[in-house]
Amino acid sequence: MPLSERQLAAFADKHVRQIPFDTSPRHLAGPGDARHVTHGLAAAGWSAVSDPLSAEIVLRSPGLRHRLQFDPQSTTSAWWRLWADPTDTEPGWYAEFGELVPAEVLTGFTDALILATPPQPDPWEPVALADWHRDSDSTACSPDTMCRIGRRPVSEFSRGPSWHVETREPGHGQFPGPRIWHAYFDDRAPAHLVGSFLTALVDGSPLQRGMYDRTGHYSAVQKPSRLRPQQVVDAHTARIESLRARARSARRQQTNPATTPAKAHTAQPATRR
Repeated sequence: MPLSERQLAAFADKHVRQIPFDTSPRHLAGPGDARHVTHGLAAAGWSAVSDPLSAEIVLRSPGLRHRLQFDPQSTTSAWWRLWADPTDTEPGWYAEFGELVPAEVLTGFTDALILATPPQPDPWEPVALADWHRDSDSTACSPDTMCRIGRRPVSEFSRGPSWHVETREPGHGQFPGPRIWHAYFDDRAPAHLVGSFLTALVDGSPLQRGMYDRTGHYSAVQKPSRLRPQQVVDAHTARIESLRARARSARRQQTNPATTPAKAHTAQPATRR
């Protein structure tokens, strides 16, 4: 079923009642509202195939190649899982995300998936432009050292590098602290989607959270936002409408392919009598 006005109204009803706080850094902002992800996919034509009375949500893409599972009752550390089936020209791949990954960061990944954004030459590019420290060619960490990005190189067991992102509490010496959340992209996940996730992650602008919303860590900084509650709602609505419009445009292009011009008719010489 498509995203309904009732569902958008339910999102608005929650957020218009709470005062937004600018919360940073992003990797400690907490999960936020999962509907940032699910509303965006539904607006692009993804449909729910899960039991409507279950806490678990499973969405399938229009072409049925992609499947997203959100399971807040998962007994593993991954609450979000996304699968892509292989095609004749592209391999299948898998990605997963922990409970406390910020929904707005995850939408960097899902929006790039549904909008077919142009490939990014290097996923490290947004990290290099941000104030993150590159430990080596394959690792980087946030200024507070609590979030680390790692790329495992190609090996005999993989076709390409896999990506791992972990946010952890401060450790002691060489011992890392407990994990707060993680993201994992297997060795076949498209590099431009990884780059879109990293772009959203290292963005220095804060995320909006309500006064009593859960954050990823007590050290997250919260300040009263200049945005009014209605502006937060309007931003969500505008993003959804944009995704709807772009998805409709893509569907029209698929159903109305460009026609090949008819070949010019070559006159035949008149038959002699």
